[in-house]
Amino acid sequence: MRAIPTAARAYILCAVLCAAACTLPLLRPGAAVPWSSVLLLAGLYAVCEMPARSRYLGDSAPVGAGSFFPVLLAAAFLLPPAAAALVAVPGALVGRVDKRPAAVRRIWRAAQLALATWGAAQAYLLLDGARTLRAPDFPYALVPAAAGALAFCLVLTALDGGILATAERVPVRTAWRGLLLRSLAPHCVHGLAGLMMAVLWRSPYGPLSALFVLLPMYISCWIFAQYHRERAAHQATIRALVQAVDLKDKYTRGHSERVGRASVLIARELSMDERRLEVLRFAGILHDVGKLGVPTRVLRKDGPLTPEERRVIELHPEYGHEMVRGIGFLGEARAAILHHHERLDGSGYPYGLAGGQIPEFARVVAVADAFDAMTSTRSYRRARPVGEALEELRRCAGTQFDPQMVRALARALKRHGWETAVTADEAGAASAPRGNVPPQPVRVVARGRGPGAGAGGPG
Repeated sequence: MRAIPTAARAYILCAVLCAAACTLPLLRPGAAVPWSSVLLLAGLYAVCEMPARSRYLGDSAPVGAGSFFPVLLAAAFLLPPAAAALVAVPGALVGRVDKRPAAVRRIWRAAQLALATWGAAQAYLLLDGARTLRAPDFPYALVPAAAGALAFCLVLTALDGGILATAERVPVRTAWRGLLLRSLAPHCVHGLAGLMMAVLWRSPYGPLSALFVLLPMYISCWIFAQYHRERAAHQATIRALVQAVDLKDKYTRGHSERVGRASVLIARELSMDERRLEVLRFAGILHDVGKLGVPTRVLRKDGPLTPEERRVIELHPEYGHEMVRGIGFLGEARAAILHHHERLDGSGYPYGLAGGQIPEFARVVAVADAFDAMTSTRSYRRARPVGEALEELRRCAGTQFDPQMVRALARALKRHGWETAVTADEAGAASAPRGNVPPQPVRVVARGRGPGAGAGGPG
């Protein structure tokens, strides 16, 4: 729990207490609880979630989060709210958790799903859904089922936004943005599948027949597994390219990853759509991939570059764009790789674009690149403090950098802070006079740029 912010701990505790309160009616003397149905549905949901943890299936075939929500919604349609809330707990506790702390994440997930299932059951009862289930009345039976699915979706998205704001420290104004719209359609489909399960459960064919509804869920898991494999291949491609750059340009090792991280911080402050964030992170990580086309002797040269060598190194954005042009999943990242050394006043390279002509991703990466270049210790000069680096970015805003991106970075750093790191081979290498740009007492420029070239350079 030490790694979890205090606000998030309090938030999770409140959710757990609320979930426990929802199940209290089960403890009342004489409460009519269909325990057999509760145990069957809880066991079924737990079994559905368990394959995600099976080492025999491998990481390439995970169960997607929410793949078996129809079981929970069927419980909401079949059981009293308190009993329905209990169904979610075992499956949530045995489900897959990819990040630490795993125990806290499982407890949070159990509380979240219990509350969502309880809310769905309450909405279903409010519209007299139990009567329509006993004597199926279509299409009216769809109305309480839709209300239950909507309540389920609303509770989940409300809680998700809260945990983003408290645990991930996403700005409150953006924590809930887009969550409901992305979740509404899938949860409506889950609600329909849950209603089908509930109808079959109560039919003369009995609970066993309801299992057939899960077949499409397993098919969807298979489809998700294909997506997961494709995404894993994308990540492997990115890692291979970054490792190749790091091996060739050892003086900036780790720089690409930090530029990707800083780019995402800026994008979040700009309320950029979540679907674009991963592509932007790729843009930051791969912005210097074109260095693979630059001769190693130029990248590792001790001392200043000649004009001819500078022209060679300034070709790396075009080299990088050519290298990734055929990688379709990079999308907007390709333009950022090509244009991240353009300047707002039109004096950048490779094409001298100015102002709004420069793609948005390129303007973000330019600021992130320059900031990390100034704040990381390298073999040819020491790091600058974060405050000084921000002042340099502000000084160059409007001519070299987009002021909006600079302000967004400053807000993000005030909120999240920044971990500087040594990117040379040794921590003590900063005093060594190696690298193709010597340390400068006032202004730090990236390698490959001469004095006075601005806050960032080809690195």
